[in-house]
Amino acid sequence: MISSSQLNKNLCLIQSKIQSAAKKAGRQAEKITLVAVTKTFPCEAWNKALELKLTTIGESKIQEAENKTKKFNYRRQIELHFIGHLQGNKVRKAINLFDIIQTIDSIKLLKKINKISQEENKIQKIFLQINTGKDPQKHGLNTEDVFSLARETTLMSNIVLKGIMTIPPKDVTEKQKRTIYNKTRRIKDKIQQFIESECKYLSMGMSNDFEIAIKEGATHIRIGSALFGERSSGQC
Repeated sequence: MISSSQLNKNLCLIQSKIQSAAKKAGRQAEKITLVAVTKTFPCEAWNKALELKLTTIGESKIQEAENKTKKFNYRRQIELHFIGHLQGNKVRKAINLFDIIQTIDSIKLLKKINKISQEENKIQKIFLQINTGKDPQKHGLNTEDVFSLARETTLMSNIVLKGIMTIPPKDVTEKQKRTIYNKTRRIKDKIQQFIESECKYLSMGMSNDFEIAIKEGATHIRIGSALFGERSSGQC
């Protein structure tokens, strides 16, 4: 785990890049949320993030997030996002652990989350994950199905659709990535305008491409290695 001083330096550099990208896009940097992705990093990453006022945390494994939550004393001070693929048998734990689940990619999963959220007396905030780049290695809805699933969320009493999320394929050009992000933003805008006004957020862009994502409308950028350095074993 890197030192607090190095983490602070990394954050300052990222914030400078966010400011620059936002300015070029005619956007306000304050409206862009940095999701500090702590997957595989040790438990102390949450404490170090909070010390630097990074209050939005991203995790991709249920068990790892559960272990960290047990050792973290300031859970109410952070907003915890699930950004990994969610298996059906882990839905109840995900609902109990996470404020927002970003990776909903099927009607079956959507219905299960709504049902268990009713049982847990919780209104679960979600993002729909779109495989905009049509990458066979990635999870996510195709661009045709996302609208029907968005409509389904409006009929469910214990789910609120807050945004759209995408992960582009690896090995694509900057131009291709820009096209993917632009298409995802246009899909989000249509859903927000015609289906669900609460669908305000757009989660796209990671350590190597968040500036492109910001220029194309990202409201949430998922940053891990650029903040915390090379990934560790994640043992707590």
